[in-house]
Amino acid sequence: MKNLLVAILGIFIMIVSGATLAAPMTKDQGDAILKELREIKQLLARQQPPAPPAQQMPQTMTVKGDAKYVFGKSDAPLTMVEFTDYQCPFCGRFEATTFPELKKNYIDTGKLRVILRDLPLSDMHPFALKAAQSVHCAGDQGKFWEMKELVFRNQNKLDADSLTGYATRDLALNADTFRKCMADGKHLKEIGNEVKYAQSLGITGTPTFIVGKTSGDSVEGRLIVGAQPLPAFEAAINEMLDQH
Repeated sequence: MKNLLVAILGIFIMIVSGATLAAPMTKDQGDAILKELREIKQLLARQQPPAPPAQQMPQTMTVKGDAKYVFGKSDAPLTMVEFTDYQCPFCGRFEATTFPELKKNYIDTGKLRVILRDLPLSDMHPFALKAAQSVHCAGDQGKFWEMKELVFRNQNKLDADSLTGYATRDLALNADTFRKCMADGKHLKEIGNEVKYAQSLGITGTPTFIVGKTSGDSVEGRLIVGAQPLPAFEAAINEMLDQH
């Protein structure tokens, strides 16, 4: 049907062109031609198959709850799993504004623990992967969470020299060990596996959070997408605490 309409349109235009060369076109003729062209265009548009509906993220999700590094008490009833990118400005906003309140009210009181999952969006953030490596390399020397905080605090300076400075100057880590870890790409495979895991869940943006009950090696809970304001997290956490 579409090809037929295109052919008709082509013939129609040739006829009109020939008529135009033979005699001047009146305004009424021009208006009629434009009307006809619009109707043909609308008919062609109706022949197009409808676009598939946009895939909606679920409101709840079950994710892995096992991790090498856990922030908070290991027996906390709730866990927040965060998929993050160290160069992502929205992740930085969450870290600076919302996380301190969650730490004070829920983590420090033993109600919530936090697990980070790497999701460096390297196409948009060229320093994100190196930053993630630096946090893991610092973790090898017992300073994972401290390095994470420094990196987020200095998102505008994530080049290799700056990352080394945060680790060796600010955290007093062994410089040779840190540099070798970075140069060898020791944690690249681990980070790559985290990215693949996020993609398998349909998670493609940062920050993305799953806040839920701690149950063995898994966490089933509420999905929170983006750097939402504190009340969004408080509502989810308090509701689950009431059910616990």
